[in-house]
Amino acid sequence: MPVTSQRNAEDERATLFPPELLPLFGDAFILSCDLLEEYVARLTLAVFRSTGLEAAFRKNVGVTLEQVLAQAGLAASVARVPVAWILAMLTRRGWLESGVEANGEILHRLEQPLPELDPNEILQRQQGHDPRYVPSFAITTLAAEYYPAILRGQMTGEQALFSAEGISAWVKYFSNDNPMYAVSNALGAIAAEQSLPEGPVSILEIGGGLGSGTEALLDRFKARTKPIAAYHFTEISALFLKRARRSLLARWTDCPLSFAPLDIDRPFAEGGISPATYSLVYGVNVLHVARDLAATLCELRSALKVGGVMVMSECVRPFADTPLHMEFVFNLLTAFRDPLLVPTWRPNGGFLTPEQWTSALIANGFKGVRIYPDIAAIRGAYPSFVAAAIVARKT
Repeated sequence: MPVTSQRNAEDERATLFPPELLPLFGDAFILSCDLLEEYVARLTLAVFRSTGLEAAFRKNVGVTLEQVLAQAGLAASVARVPVAWILAMLTRRGWLESGVEANGEILHRLEQPLPELDPNEILQRQQGHDPRYVPSFAITTLAAEYYPAILRGQMTGEQALFSAEGISAWVKYFSNDNPMYAVSNALGAIAAEQSLPEGPVSILEIGGGLGSGTEALLDRFKARTKPIAAYHFTEISALFLKRARRSLLARWTDCPLSFAPLDIDRPFAEGGISPATYSLVYGVNVLHVARDLAATLCELRSALKVGGVMVMSECVRPFADTPLHMEFVFNLLTAFRDPLLVPTWRPNGGFLTPEQWTSALIANGFKGVRIYPDIAAIRGAYPSFVAAAIVARKT
């Protein structure tokens, strides 16, 4: 996300972003985002070679996705989504040529030698600029190392990314000490504080992970003296739940916290969630991995009191079919790439556009949907801006 707008080469942040969000997206943050995108592009180029995709292209004038999967010897059921993303990313960089044939097939061509670009050069620039962002780079490095084995079906993305080495990397990534991730926590907390009425609130958090989103929300509410009647923290990973419980209880001794496992792809009653109990259901970077988004939205709406609000901080895809750099990692996970699809509002796994999120929420009974900040208004000027909170109400 360059500082200057693509519309007029001026800095439009003060016009397009609410004033309370401007401190989150300063020049230093934007430079780190730009460096991470370049780092991922270079890693993608390396993976294109290490997985045999480049060699598959050398055998053909033009190839379809299915042909390149077969010729590279990759497991199509696993590799189809990640490889389609790789081809789209390299095409956007001008390193591949892609076009639709008369029969509707998309053919990809490698018509010139690929550049030799060292990812470590970018990592060193980031370390010199601000090492606090390095955990975001480390996660992509970890994914790149395992790409060949995962795409060949030798191991799953879950096994690779959540090994002992992976857990250590995720702990550093899902932290408010990592400004790249802390932005999502801050956005969700600000949106929640703005959306709730005066008086005590009862909160259900889903997919709470290691608790950094909880910390940001509680910090925000404490600063605004917003009272909390109950805070129920849920997470599917037993390890993450245990770590979050320990750290949150140690810091927030006066907060009515409770903890329980919850699978957002199962009926919430199995996790002890009663209907019409909460004034806020909250989550950071979790709702997009729901297997059946309609079913999960139904459960979230059921858990809310009438008049309650749902706030989900999410990565929002600015435009349909646009590859996003963070998909380099998450495309390796089954839950991300293989949900139940709904053509009108859930056409792909993972991240959705503002229009798709709005349609999904309205179709499943929510009202007053708001994307904060307004990605639809921002994307013409800053098409790589992707962080937002999705806010909706139960009426």
